[in-house]
Amino acid sequence: MRTEQIDALVIGGGAAGMSAAATISAADFSTALVEREDELGGVLLQCIHNGFGLHEFKEELTGPEYAERWVRKIEQSEVKTFCGTTVMEMNLLEDGRKECFGYSPQHGVIKFVTRTVVLTMGCRERNRGNVMIPGTRPAGVYTAGLAQRLVNMNGYIPGKEVVIVGSGDIGLIMARRMQWVGSKVHAVVEIQPYPSGLTRNISQCLNDFKIPLYLSHVVSKIYGKERVEAVDITPLKNGVPDHEQTFQIKCDTLLLSVGLIPENELSKQVGIELNPLTNGPTVDSMLMTSIEGVFSAGNVLHVHDLVDFVSAEARLAGENVIDYLKGVKPDRELPIKPGANIRYINPTRINPDVNSEIYMRPLVVSNNARLKIMVNGEVVKQQKKPHVQPSEMIKLKISPKFFKDVELTPDSRVEVTLQDEP
Repeated sequence: MRTEQIDALVIGGGAAGMSAAATISAADFSTALVEREDELGGVLLQCIHNGFGLHEFKEELTGPEYAERWVRKIEQSEVKTFCGTTVMEMNLLEDGRKECFGYSPQHGVIKFVTRTVVLTMGCRERNRGNVMIPGTRPAGVYTAGLAQRLVNMNGYIPGKEVVIVGSGDIGLIMARRMQWVGSKVHAVVEIQPYPSGLTRNISQCLNDFKIPLYLSHVVSKIYGKERVEAVDITPLKNGVPDHEQTFQIKCDTLLLSVGLIPENELSKQVGIELNPLTNGPTVDSMLMTSIEGVFSAGNVLHVHDLVDFVSAEARLAGENVIDYLKGVKPDRELPIKPGANIRYINPTRINPDVNSEIYMRPLVVSNNARLKIMVNGEVVKQQKKPHVQPSEMIKLKISPKFFKDVELTPDSRVEVTLQDEP
């Protein structure tokens, strides 16, 4: 069994993992990057549409182009890369180091003994079992991500007559993609009264192709023996299915875009505390989890809208790892919690003495909202938001000057609220 003694182990070679690993390695700390697939890039490799990189590289790129930029950075760095390797176990050693075991057809069993770990494993799709659609179990039911991989990487067309469940971004993008390959997308069905994807994707992927979007509707039954033949679609009235208004669409394919789940099996195995609102680890102002020296960033922490935000957050995690390895920690931290109309905030603690960034999910749709930051009930900062919706994450910079006129104590609490104004 091969043993690697390193300063930092980054698990997951997508956008987050490459950003974190490149950052740590640039500070001359020995770094290993482990990816279970045969090459770096993660889900970006199957996202051939553009729209990536506007924040990170100031230009519009496709997913593979965005991944290639980061792969080049890794290749030009001192990062040791282990592709085709899956980390299955993490143990905590008495001296504070971590012992992680990776399994690989090429490298065999590798034991990584490391001072720090960065979790960047991304997320997986919810499937039919997660949403419990009644009916038969025919072929032709796919997650949208699997369909995307089949079309973009393997050259297969999953079906010709398509209905999509869920208006998440990948579902919207696949609606357009299926139209481009000659299939007919009959409908996108969304259980919420508002779309789950970005506004630009609603416009470019549905409106431009005249694909119907049924809000407050559900697919209530699937028909077919060998292959999907049709689905029932039922509107919701006050959140309850109105079966008298059910209608049927004939199709041979059903794509599910019904949400993502952070990939935290390894986190659970080692005993990391998870946030029930995000299904990702609970992290402090350094993006460190409940286990000392284990950090988390990207979609494994919470599901992001833009890959640019994933890279930025992981870069910050890498910078925090560098501080941790140098023995630098914040003198104090304040808990920050979601208030009215905010679903969650990450991280859950902030350092009031430095500039920091938080990410949050709104619970309302509003074209005139006001975001307020409060300390012990006193408003220290507020800003107008011309448009918010649950599908679009809010990124907020927190400055030490927000707290200059407030007396902070160990019991102080920060709260962020969102108010819909008439």
